[in-house]
Amino acid sequence: MTAYFIVRAQVVDATVKDKFDRWYQNEHLPDALKAFGARRAWRGWSGVDPTVHYACYEFDSLAQAQAIQGSVALASLVAEFDRAWGDKVTRSRDFAEVVQAIAA
Repeated sequence: MTAYFIVRAQVVDATVKDKFDRWYQNEHLPDALKAFGARRAWRGWSGVDPTVHYACYEFDSLAQAQAIQGSVALASLVAEFDRAWGDKVTRSRDFAEVVQAIAA
């Protein structure tokens, strides 16, 4: 069943939001998609809190998504994120597996 790796980032320093948005669009999302071998990726800003950014990476299974934990790919991307943003942007990560899908 389809699964997702979800990264929630919060821009703590509002002066870097536009730069962060461009960096994620042009560098980080494409690099992460390729490095993770995900099926696809997308991102967006919260409609409730304008400092919160979400990135989602889609995988064929939860096992495939969770396999990126501890990987060289993830470690490299985390190091690059930390180097670029330090304490100006915080983040958390989660995995979710689709257990039901319906369509109208």
